[in-house]
Amino acid sequence: MFRPADLFDLAQTEHAALFDGCERAWEVLPRLAAYIASRGQPAPSTSRPAHIGPLVWIGENTVIEEGARIIGPAIIGRNCQIRHGAYIRENVIVGDNCVVGNSCELKNSVLFNGCQVPHFNYVGDSILGHGAHLGAGSILSNVKSLPGTVTVDTVDAHGGPLDTGLRKFGALIGDHAEIGCNAVLNPGSIIGRRAVIYPLTNWRGVLPADMIAKNRAAQEVVTRRKSSTS
Repeated sequence: MFRPADLFDLAQTEHAALFDGCERAWEVLPRLAAYIASRGQPAPSTSRPAHIGPLVWIGENTVIEEGARIIGPAIIGRNCQIRHGAYIRENVIVGDNCVVGNSCELKNSVLFNGCQVPHFNYVGDSILGHGAHLGAGSILSNVKSLPGTVTVDTVDAHGGPLDTGLRKFGALIGDHAEIGCNAVLNPGSIIGRRAVIYPLTNWRGVLPADMIAKNRAAQEVVTRRKSSTS
């Protein structure tokens, strides 16, 4: 389930050529810088109440609110909302009809059309499919705490975890997948199409399409003690 077509509708991005020849979708991530650079220089943009770097392409009818910061190189599609406090760093592609919201940070990532990254999210070295949605505060962690490259929690031909060869790799999130509020996806997470991660889940590994990862931590309800002054 790691091929681009297993996770993503390639008709839902103008940048499908990025995936040409990729056996595994994460192989796109090291290509982003060269791909964006190959577009040459963007046309001068109209005045906007935000910081926009010199190598940033912005599609028609996209609204960039005051206080947003787009460092670039970056390609922003049509009819997007880049809201106040959004921080888009280097080598980012955002498709059409996407939302990047307040206090969200994107770096070396691809968003297909219709993605929503609306509140307090970090997206590093990741790919989000068509219609994928991140709940408030969800994080796509992209670097292991220990040295070494990121592995995917599945067995390779040698019986060990699948090594991506990447020091930085966050997640692949399939079309229409839902990531709940304050969930954390550890490096190398693969989330299938229409899969759901419950809020507050600490996820590691591969979640197949149409599956739900539930977080059912036990909760205790007790009677509140009366204070001595009451």
